[in-house]
Amino acid sequence: MRNGGRLVANAVCDAKMAKREIGIESFGVKRGEGLSPPPRHDCAAARWKNVSMAGVLELVVDNGIRPAQRTTAESRWNERNEHMERDVAWKKYDEADLEALEQLAAEYIDFISDNKTERACAAAVVAQAEERGYRPLDEAVRDGRALATGDKVWALAHGKALMLAHIGQKPLAEGLNILGAHIDSPRLDLKQNPLAEANGLAFLDTHYYGGIKPYQWVALPLALHGVVVKTDGTVVEVNVGDDEGDPVFCVTDLLIHLASKQMGKKASEAVEGEDLDILVGNRPLVAAGSDDGDAEKEPVKAFVLKLLAEKYDMTEEDFLSAEIEAVPAGRARDLGFDRSMVIGYGQDDRVCAYTSLAAQLALDDAPEKTAVCVLVDKEEIGSVGATGMASQFFENTMAEIMELVGEGGPLLLRRALAASSMLSSDVSAGFDPAYASVFETKNSAFLGHGLVFNKYTGSRGKSGSNDASAEYVARIRRIMDDAGVSFQTAELGRVDAGGGGTIAYIPAKYGMNVIDSGVAVLSMHAPWEVTSKADIYEAFKGYEAFLKNA
Repeated sequence: MRNGGRLVANAVCDAKMAKREIGIESFGVKRGEGLSPPPRHDCAAARWKNVSMAGVLELVVDNGIRPAQRTTAESRWNERNEHMERDVAWKKYDEADLEALEQLAAEYIDFISDNKTERACAAAVVAQAEERGYRPLDEAVRDGRALATGDKVWALAHGKALMLAHIGQKPLAEGLNILGAHIDSPRLDLKQNPLAEANGLAFLDTHYYGGIKPYQWVALPLALHGVVVKTDGTVVEVNVGDDEGDPVFCVTDLLIHLASKQMGKKASEAVEGEDLDILVGNRPLVAAGSDDGDAEKEPVKAFVLKLLAEKYDMTEEDFLSAEIEAVPAGRARDLGFDRSMVIGYGQDDRVCAYTSLAAQLALDDAPEKTAVCVLVDKEEIGSVGATGMASQFFENTMAEIMELVGEGGPLLLRRALAASSMLSSDVSAGFDPAYASVFETKNSAFLGHGLVFNKYTGSRGKSGSNDASAEYVARIRRIMDDAGVSFQTAELGRVDAGGGGTIAYIPAKYGMNVIDSGVAVLSMHAPWEVTSKADIYEAFKGYEAFLKNA
């Protein structure tokens, strides 16, 4: 009935409002000739109550809109309302903006190309933070060193989640301005006992991480990244497939000539998770003094282990204490003739993590409120574990900081968290015309239209959602408008199509204001995802404005 309500409102508005433009070509109304919804204050409640449905239909027909054309919500509002539609961000840029945009995009491409795991991201963030004057929080705690306005500290959780804090001018108990994002991404993880040989081929068995379409991961060059921890505590970094001259790996696929049965299956069954084995070798180890190589029961596997021992000083047993991820090989790159987009792995959610980091580091002077950037792990599997947002890492770190600024104690901590404002920075589904049926256009995110705000996420009946208050949304609108940030609002597809969640509901439990925000993405959760450089730039500007003015 919401769309029908708009028609009633149109019917009772004056002639001046009736001449405004509206984008509802599905009604048979040309642009510039039809009705548009009025401003919030244009139609009085009394006028609303005196309108009959017959009168509405009469006015609708008089304006060229045929009732037969109003059968579904999709036909009624085929396009977003003109007065609500945000212009393409590209149109407002001057040469200085374009230069800054391209510089940010280049740095972002380097970041996601060089850091394809949460461990690598965390290490890179710490390195950048220290270059901008951030110091380890644990050292301040150990030394009992007080923190004051302008101080900058970082904290790390198990090498996979971290937090940056820039102490502001106001007491922390009056609230913080927080940017939160996640640095884990869907991938294939090696199992604890992964290496096997079959018919002269060596494979590494995997367990997929997060929501993937298994068929997207076959016949694709893969790289291996991660760590091997030996029993003596030695940590060995593994990075094969992304450096020039490195070999790559792949999951094999069935040739089309023999795939009639496979092609008849549902997409979810065409490639099963247990079949995502990574091909890593074909050469057998030939034992000294042997002519045929039969000295080894599994000679190809043996040769792989020999190479691993030579390069990483690891044995097969060391896989038990390893964290090795298989990710798409190759750098992120510019996409399109106009180089307006970025294609790369892990943009969910490193595009928001990087822009949040950039905004945090851009604060040269002490902000009014303490600025916090928290980048966490495990969002793709429910934010669980010691490094996910549902852990006590964020709360414990804030308790340590408040103790060092002289505001220690559980009550002041609770006051600080309840008074805080947060942007849960995660990606949103970009409208894809190839799959338009799962989107509702006037509530969709469009590439190039700026930073996306999701008042709520969840699935179907807002299940699992944080639903930001109207008051908080209004405050965010004001901040973005004052800073000249291009933004849009969206939902994650049609109501009954599915949905998804973010970390937003977790910090919201403290009573703080939280809203989802981020960048529109095409091919989300695919090995290669697509974003617009304009949206990356607007996200950075929006996050910076939030930290300064929320």
